[in-house]
Amino acid sequence: MNTKKLLAVCLLILMAGSVSAQEVKDSVKIYFKQGKIELVPGLKGNKQALDRISDSLTTSYADSIYRLKKILVVGGASPEGSVKLNQWLSEKRAGVLFDYLSQYGALPDSLKTTQFLGRDWNGLAEMVREDPKVPYREETLEMILEIIKDTEDGSGANVDQLKRIQQLRGGAPYRYMYNNLFPDLRASRLYLWYGKVLNPAAKPLPPAPEPVVITLRDTVYITVHDTVYIERCRPFYMAAKTNLLYDALAVPNVGVEFYLGNNWSLAADWMYAWWKSDRLHRYWRIYGGDIAIRKWFGKASKVKPLQGHHIGVYGQVFTSDFEWGGRGYMSGEPGGDIFDRANYAAGIEYGYSVPIARRLNLDFSIGAGYMGGRYYEYLPEDECYVWQATKERHWFGPTKAGISLVWLIGCDNYNRNKGRR
Repeated sequence: MNTKKLLAVCLLILMAGSVSAQEVKDSVKIYFKQGKIELVPGLKGNKQALDRISDSLTTSYADSIYRLKKILVVGGASPEGSVKLNQWLSEKRAGVLFDYLSQYGALPDSLKTTQFLGRDWNGLAEMVREDPKVPYREETLEMILEIIKDTEDGSGANVDQLKRIQQLRGGAPYRYMYNNLFPDLRASRLYLWYGKVLNPAAKPLPPAPEPVVITLRDTVYITVHDTVYIERCRPFYMAAKTNLLYDALAVPNVGVEFYLGNNWSLAADWMYAWWKSDRLHRYWRIYGGDIAIRKWFGKASKVKPLQGHHIGVYGQVFTSDFEWGGRGYMSGEPGGDIFDRANYAAGIEYGYSVPIARRLNLDFSIGAGYMGGRYYEYLPEDECYVWQATKERHWFGPTKAGISLVWLIGCDNYNRNKGRR
């Protein structure tokens, strides 16, 4: 090789090294809960990953200036969700990550890109290869590789691939993967590219001051370099409510609801009205309550608990005494309390809760089932109430209805698209 060719090769090597030195790439993996889009620092290694990105964006490079050139969020999903839902979750999670990064500076749309992998069968196959505890591992891996091949060449595009895995060996491999491997697939990979601009005049940064931590109610504010970072508390979801239909009928009532997790909640309500006018023999008396177990579903319930569609089962118990100057009807033992042969009901309910303000929802619900118990008919005469008949109630049909104003209580329990953030 002559001298000119040798110099040319050396120059190309130096240029390649210079170009690679001018660009820095960083990436982290951020995990999300199943069906959720909220960024949870305490989940798996999220806090360490976010701290690393924060460091690379702020304080890592003291001898040069790095400009952010591109951000890519690659979203994957575990196999059990629908492709449409997983794509929606991937887009929403990318938006959450972009919002998080925007605290370090403006992010024009030209910097932001996203990519959706769909059901990450390849990632699952790699995890099965590395986990000797997977039941029937060789057989399971062989089926996953078949699914990948069928999906890529289109021959299995209309086949329910997940069902094949669920039926393998009585479902033992699927149950293990669902509990131990699927959570690692519910993640987004965040890539950042920095372009380096040399700055010989730059001076080393002074030592970072100690963070100033201020606790205010359920949120911790951490101030570093005059920048405020917010560390959210542990999410808690509760609601207090009143049924506006009962209020319109002059029956004061109050209810509470607690979110139990996995889209389940427990609700309880109590009402009490004891209006009377002895002179006119008019009574409007009722008291009692109900308790319900609810299951929430639909797209809205995946964004935040206690909103969207819900179904449930409920039980009621109550006593009443209604009389308007004519015949009277009393449920429950005369002179007794709610435990003395009170009327009761049980059934199923359906409802939908829609956000109307930052901390307020409006819940529409109706329930149907069976109502039973003993009640008494009487006639008011002078100062007496003359008994007429004792009857047993057997009713099938609507037994519950409500338009409830719901106040959302708890950390992270607010409607993000209503009111100030």
